[in-house]
Amino acid sequence: QRGDNIPKVLVFSEEGYFLHSWNDTVEMPHGIFVLNTATDSSVWITDVGTGKYGHTVKQYSPSGKLMQILGTPGNAGSSLIPLQFDQPAEIFVEESGDMYVVDGDGGMNNRLLKLSNDYKEIWLAGTNGTGIGQFKIPHSVTVDPVGRVWVADRDNKRIQVFDKVTGEWLGYWSSCFSEDGPYSVRFTADYKYLIVAQMNINRLAILAAPPVGSIGECVMVNTVQLADETKPHLVDVDMKSGAVYVAEIGAQQVQKFIPL
Repeated sequence: QRGDNIPKVLVFSEEGYFLHSWNDTVEMPHGIFVLNTATDSSVWITDVGTGKYGHTVKQYSPSGKLMQILGTPGNAGSSLIPLQFDQPAEIFVEESGDMYVVDGDGGMNNRLLKLSNDYKEIWLAGTNGTGIGQFKIPHSVTVDPVGRVWVADRDNKRIQVFDKVTGEWLGYWSSCFSEDGPYSVRFTADYKYLIVAQMNINRLAILAAPPVGSIGECVMVNTVQLADETKPHLVDVDMKSGAVYVAEIGAQQVQKFIPL
């Protein structure tokens, strides 16, 4: 959460009971990704602050111990050696340790960066603009089981898709986002659907996920209309239970939805 003199990270049980909080070295958290493998339960946070801790991606233990900092704390930039970010919006980490960072939430960079598990560049896609493969605020990123990387290209009002091995551009969807751009994108636990947060119209869009091959056209199969001014900002899915969590910056709350 954001604000002065408050803990930046709150930890809750799956039932919604507050457990504990931590605050060190987090300035303005934006995206959060929790690994849930047999050997790794790291918490990754993107920090879009502009002070001494900002412009970074950080790895923590579940108890809040700082384990790794990617980027140059307090210094915005575009360099790959040393690695720099400018308000990185979100990170997605695979079980292999390879990771995808959308950089950023404003600032000089509009790019998608794939890093190896030793934090070296594998490939880089995107510049500022409206053309194919360009971004205007790449705000969220996720990966499907057939090797495609999905990016919420927020201010261009589209989702763009890339090959996870090569970084090759595969296509985009825009027809579902004429009313509002996508702020967050995640797959349901069965990978049959994508859940997309549309903040300015207080809506979750449920889209049919294409099978392997061409992404085809965007097909909206359902929507969840949230209360006025809730402003859903980011979404995540528990891939074991199927529960959907929605972080709302208008209502200043998190809602949990469970599959029926």
